[in-house]
Amino acid sequence: MIKKKKPINRLKEKVKTAKKRKASSTRWLQRQLNDPYVKRAQSEGRRSRAAFKLIEIDKKFKLLKMKQTVLDLGAAPGSWTEVIVERTRGRVMGVDKLPMDAIDGAELLQFDLMDQESFEELKNIIDGKVDLVLSDMASETTGHKPTDHIRTQGLAELAADYAINFLNPGGAFCSKVFHGGAHDILLKLLKENFTEIKHYKPPASRKESPENYVIAKNFKK
Repeated sequence: MIKKKKPINRLKEKVKTAKKRKASSTRWLQRQLNDPYVKRAQSEGRRSRAAFKLIEIDKKFKLLKMKQTVLDLGAAPGSWTEVIVERTRGRVMGVDKLPMDAIDGAELLQFDLMDQESFEELKNIIDGKVDLVLSDMASETTGHKPTDHIRTQGLAELAADYAINFLNPGGAFCSKVFHGGAHDILLKLLKENFTEIKHYKPPASRKESPENYVIAKNFKK
């Protein structure tokens, strides 16, 4: 008599709620445990799951090319910077106000991008122009959606300003924005300076997240 095999238990991993842990923290931990991108990032030794957002953006828009000079804004912890180094082997500069562990092949700069002094220092370090400006910057969330949206859009405008100042003619720009894509001020700025503008939400971006990305190609100046 052949014994029937017991069905394989494919239930998701559950996190026990600790007495001092908030329910929101428990949900976050459970989401992390069951996120395939988190698991893939761990297995590949990447700094965070965010690396796959850039990989998917690049697959669709072909932004990263060999021997480019690339400026990665708001780079910490360095996930995007590592992908850029792998795919370009050019000059790669990662900038953030937070410290980052070293990345072979990248120049990591600790600057507050909102400071004019940082802008001038970065200008001197670049000593020329770049081919691509990327930004995955987002403000710390407050839980108040309109406020979070405004703050992140402000960072996207800041990144666009850096791009317009530092890009070579024909260069490209990619930045995180929040739901609804680039708002009027940013969209107007991009239309004035680039010939092609698209919005994209990569599969690695969580469905519940309001984040989106604006991609602008063929810098005019």
